Amino acid sequence: MVTFRNNNNIRRNNFRRNDRGFKSNLDRPKYGSNFSKNESFQRKSPGRNNHNASKLIEKYSNLAREALSSGDKILSENYFQHADHFTRILNYQDSQRKLNSTNNDISKSQQNIAEENKNQNHTEEKKAITQIK
Repeated sequence: MVTFRNNNNIRRNNFRRNDRGFKSNLDRPKYGSNFSKNESFQRKSPGRNNHNASKLIEKYSNLAREALSSGDKILSENYFQHADHFTRILNYQDSQRKLNSTNNDISKSQQNIAEENKNQNHTEEKKAITQIK
């Protein structure tokens, strides 16, 4: 039977050494940039589940009811808190939508008033020109 010795002084992995031009994992970035510094890092969608808030409210409410019926009050409260969170998100989205629509209505009415004033000024200028002639 052959016994194997663990020679600590024998260098293993002689094939890939850094002195032969190979880069170690520490030398090369994993994804091409440094995310630890957060340089110009923006998420594509900050609230990735927020567009499904109504579905998530229903999901967590159902899970809470199931947990409550099985007797797990702590888990049901956790699910109710999740449902409450998405209810607040949905209310915030609705208020933002209403605010944007009222701002759009106000800006459209201001544009209409500006156009009417412009038309009135134009007709008054025509009247003044015709009176001068």
